Amino acid sequence: MLARSFGCARVVFNDALRARQDAYAAGVTLSDTDVQKQVVTAAKKTPPRAWLAEVASVVLVQACQDARRAYRNWFDSMSGKRKGRKVGPPRFRSRKDNRQAIRLTRNGFSLRPNRKLYIAKVGELKVSWSRDLPSVPSSVTIIKDAAGRYFASFVVETTDDPLPECDAEVGIDLGLATFAVLSDGKVIESPKFLRQAERRLKKAQQALSRTQKGSKNRVKARIRVAQAHAMVADARKDWAHKQSTVIIRENQAVFVEDLCVTGLARTRLAKSVHDAGWAMFTRMLEEKAARYGRTFVKVDRWFPSSQLCSTCGVLDGPKPLSIREWQCAACGVVHDRDLNAAKNIHAAGRAEWLNACGGTVNPAV
Repeated sequence: MLARSFGCARVVFNDALRARQDAYAAGVTLSDTDVQKQVVTAAKKTPPRAWLAEVASVVLVQACQDARRAYRNWFDSMSGKRKGRKVGPPRFRSRKDNRQAIRLTRNGFSLRPNRKLYIAKVGELKVSWSRDLPSVPSSVTIIKDAAGRYFASFVVETTDDPLPECDAEVGIDLGLATFAVLSDGKVIESPKFLRQAERRLKKAQQALSRTQKGSKNRVKARIRVAQAHAMVADARKDWAHKQSTVIIRENQAVFVEDLCVTGLARTRLAKSVHDAGWAMFTRMLEEKAARYGRTFVKVDRWFPSSQLCSTCGVLDGPKPLSIREWQCAACGVVHDRDLNAAKNIHAAGRAEWLNACGGTVNPAV
């Protein structure tokens, strides 16, 4: 029944998308209610879509909402209301998509005393709980990933859990040779999960390429490739969670350079950049800082952290990546490239933080 729910949600999403496209092309205004009546309520009464009644109506309604949200995000992105990367027009979903998902609000699911999850018109699902829920969930998303695994993601209301204040602050310089160098001298080595798994991934990919398109063996081989990639992604995510938690617990303020990961991912360093997972790591730092009462500041990506002398503040000029140590022409201090950058990021982030708080910036700090 989960597979049927995934399929019905996909069909309703595509129908809602088509209805909005046709209305837009015809210059007709179509409200959310009109779309829902057309692709859900009325559609279930027609022979070609009668099977939509076999799944919970909340699944179909949420699929309509997803289509509406996709359109709104696109329009807001074009008009400049939506910040961040540009969002393209919504696309139709294929039955061959590796990722499938349905979303249910409170009237479509419940948590049973036996710790099972009940889904309307599906039944009870056995769940391996990663943690206890802090409050009653308002909605749940059931996801099937490319590796054939199922996840239940709940929306719950939580409260901040501030940690005891401490005096430590840290600037972080992210890199590829070493994952991060902290302004206090600590070095976090890069685990390079993708590089370590390359042989296993290559073997699985070769097995996939030898199968015939459309065959059951190809489906099995594709799942094995997805499982191999999922193992790498899970290991990287778990490691990033542990490292970010330690940094947040030990420091009252954390300062990180706002790297252009998208731009770097288009260079010859793309594989190493993706393997590092900088964006995921900084996002974890930002989220945990907000939750635990810490300060998190992103330093502008154009700040010359590798060109400034952290001792005297003289701008020494750009340096190729091959130079790992350099001597300041003004004060003569010899710097480790990454440690010096981390110290400069700390100073710049701290200055920005104090300015935002109305404090006084001490040039000596």
